[in-house]
Amino acid sequence: MEYLLIIPGRLDNLNDFIRADKASRYKGGEMKKQNEAIASVYIRKCLRDVNINKKVFMEYLWVEKNKRRDLDNISSFGRKVIQDALVNCHVLKNDGWEQICGFSDEFRIDAENPRIEVRIREVET
Repeated sequence: MEYLLIIPGRLDNLNDFIRADKASRYKGGEMKKQNEAIASVYIRKCLRDVNINKKVFMEYLWVEKNKRRDLDNISSFGRKVIQDALVNCHVLKNDGWEQICGFSDEFRIDAENPRIEVRIREVET
């Protein structure tokens, strides 16, 4: 089975999180919580009643409005937030080695329609 999650816009990146966390550990935690809440809204919309029990491979497409943010900063914090939200929304049981066998990242620019697309593919083990 294959599932598609689309999150319009963009999430904060790793540099944003580090800055907030250095200012106050509570600010960093609040930022992560806010980003997870955004992801959760679209998880509930796109993956309603989906509960995946098989191992998955996740393909991330990060569509930015411009090239201002570094690729690794976009994807590292984004993957963490999205995968934690998938667990919190009960789409995945956990986000460890037993549930996720890997992931890939692709990046594009679209000034009119920035978004994050996550294709979740069940894999046979």
